[in-house]
Amino acid sequence: MSEYHVPVLLDASVDGLELKPGGIYVDVTFGGGGHSRKILEKLEGGKLLAFDQDEDARRNLIDDERLIFVQHNFRFLKNFLRYHGIEKVDGILADLGVSSHEFDEAERGFSFRFEGKLDMRMNQTAEKNASSIVNEYEEKGLIRIFRTYGEVKNARRLASLLVDARGQEPINTIAQFLKVIEPCVPTKIEKKYLAQVFQALRIEVNREMDVLKDFLETIPEVLGPGGRFVAITYHSLEDRMVKNFVKSGKVEGTIEKDLYGNYEVPMKAVNRKPIVPDENEINENPRARSAKLRIAERI
Repeated sequence: MSEYHVPVLLDASVDGLELKPGGIYVDVTFGGGGHSRKILEKLEGGKLLAFDQDEDARRNLIDDERLIFVQHNFRFLKNFLRYHGIEKVDGILADLGVSSHEFDEAERGFSFRFEGKLDMRMNQTAEKNASSIVNEYEEKGLIRIFRTYGEVKNARRLASLLVDARGQEPINTIAQFLKVIEPCVPTKIEKKYLAQVFQALRIEVNREMDVLKDFLETIPEVLGPGGRFVAITYHSLEDRMVKNFVKSGKVEGTIEKDLYGNYEVPMKAVNRKPIVPDENEINENPRARSAKLRIAERI
């Protein structure tokens, strides 16, 4: 049986938090618990809140009284900190993207490598899935998704094929989907193209960009002075948002001024360039190839 999730940049990300022995920390993407276990190993007392909306993550819960598991989306970070009587935390870690488990479970529908339902929900109780998007969105909506979230160059043709095909029968499985779009998949870059298409659908299903924006703009409110924010990103859209947030406090990258004309920036970058995995880690865990680690400190 394969490991539920192989954490990327494990040591670098946890070291980036500069853990205080009795501090309060948040792992907003618990998954297989790899980062959380590493944090708890280094804490002496303290507290760790771990978020994950995926029911499957519960099987990895750690028997430690310092751990508080929150089975909800991390966009509600502030609400649940308040619920647990916590005003400020000392560090926040976010390993963004999809877990190895979600990619490797055929029935979850995240990967074009397997046959299964066209699903892609991180929260398995959510109503909208990839199939409902493919079958119900207007053509211009599909074009927007594939262009914006997948940077698919022939998004118009792709959307047109889907709209024509669904008029004959609903597209509910990965096999159906792949068959329909086959005419517009470039042979030389087939895997890259399919990865872009599936990424676009997954982001729309889970509203990943909206969630990330809400989460990032909450951080200055809940992270105490000198506290660390550590983020691991896997594609350019989320990395751009994190980079802009660290630079300006806004995901759009705009820097605001106070009444005296001074720039107001809540965070400062700890590493000027993102930390990336070495070849050894990439060979052991191919998912790490696109990973970038950014570390910021609350001013």
